[in-house]
Amino acid sequence: MALIFVTGSSTGLGLNTAAALSADGHDVVVHARTTARLPHGTWYGTVIGDLSDPVQTVRAGQSANEYGRFDAVIHNAGALHPPDAVRVNTIAPYLLTAVMIAPARLIYLSSSMHRGGSTDLTGLPSAAGSYSDSKLWVTALSAAMSTRWSGTTTHAVDPGWVPTRMGGAGAPDDLTEGHRTQTWLATTPDVTPVTGGYWHHHHTQHPAAAANDTRFQARLLMELGDITGVPLP
Repeated sequence: MALIFVTGSSTGLGLNTAAALSADGHDVVVHARTTARLPHGTWYGTVIGDLSDPVQTVRAGQSANEYGRFDAVIHNAGALHPPDAVRVNTIAPYLLTAVMIAPARLIYLSSSMHRGGSTDLTGLPSAAGSYSDSKLWVTALSAAMSTRWSGTTTHAVDPGWVPTRMGGAGAPDDLTEGHRTQTWLATTPDVTPVTGGYWHHHHTQHPAAAANDTRFQARLLMELGDITGVPLP
């Protein structure tokens, strides 16, 4: 059984992901913005922290480290509107990745909307980027991490436009299918490709070209390190 950390697991895809993993017998550490928002259930552990706040994000990562090295970390937490879209969707995953013990698997939630994101990083320090920008940037972060650490594999997942609180009741994609790929990636022994995949419903796709542009990845990591003051190991 695996030890797995799921951010943003109080509702929606994060809760469904955590519940499915727990039902399969895995040790799941859930995360919520506040204690009051922690999901009901019997969990292996809990982590509290507002991921729109870099200080709280670092503390959340340090709290997660108390459970030891995770088999998988699923960066699920998300926000739709600026400035929280950039803070939660891009900066928080970067900070958690930088401060946590490197897990065996890193899984970042992307979106098909990343294809409309911009490579202009001038808005990153002020978190002025759009939702699409934030998802392009986290997809590039995932690609950059895919070969960075020996012993850690990395994937990005587009869960689809599903009817969660953020997606809206009219979202056309299947809610159950929305969490299956990330739970599978977190626990399946053999995945092809081993690292660096961009996934949608168990199938790999080609992300936007910028996500795999190593020069853009380098600029992004440098900018994130500068604005957070936390370099990536």
